[in-house]
Amino acid sequence: MRVGRLSAVFKSLLASVLVLALAGCASSISRVETWEGEPNNAGDAATLKAPGEIKVSRVNGRSVTNFLMDDLALDFALLPGQNEVVFTYKTIWAKSGVVENGESKVHVIESEPQVVRFEAAPGSVYRFDYAKPSSLAEAERMIETFSAAVVTDSGQEIAVSTGWDPGQSVADRTPLPDSGAEGAAEPAATGTALEQLKSIWATASEEEKRAFLRWAFE
Repeated sequence: MRVGRLSAVFKSLLASVLVLALAGCASSISRVETWEGEPNNAGDAATLKAPGEIKVSRVNGRSVTNFLMDDLALDFALLPGQNEVVFTYKTIWAKSGVVENGESKVHVIESEPQVVRFEAAPGSVYRFDYAKPSSLAEAERMIETFSAAVVTDSGQEIAVSTGWDPGQSVADRTPLPDSGAEGAAEPAATGTALEQLKSIWATASEEEKRAFLRWAFE
């Protein structure tokens, strides 16, 4: 019994730390820089606001998906000039009626990858504009031909997304070091336990993340 209580206390403490870490990360990554290094015009960056349903995966050829939570509303800082943004639209709808053991309790509606290209003006604010379904049936009909517009803060449409063809994407405007090169060193597990947990979480698969959260909160 004592071991069981200690295990329950440990899980409770770990869950609390995880929740605080998630909250802290959410606040610290609410604005995401889409470049590497320190470009001269970074101070004039524009902002693209993406709600939780829009999952931005690449900006100008660079991956921007390493976040702890999948449904964050994020602001993406864009360098002035031409930008290419790749994203998907994803919504979740609760299933009605009885759900069998092991069956998902939700319907996931997700679009094919979309791409939108537009000229970002220094310091300007942009957002996604798209039809918002009011039912699962409507979402299923809409997803077949889904597209989203990028509009200015005043509502002026400046670009509309189309299906993404990876072969026609732009090169990364601020290339990352080649982490896949032969002999590249693995990142060292340094820092506090929390920092190490966050580092491990970023490399875990979706299934591993779900399994850990089930264990931590059960």
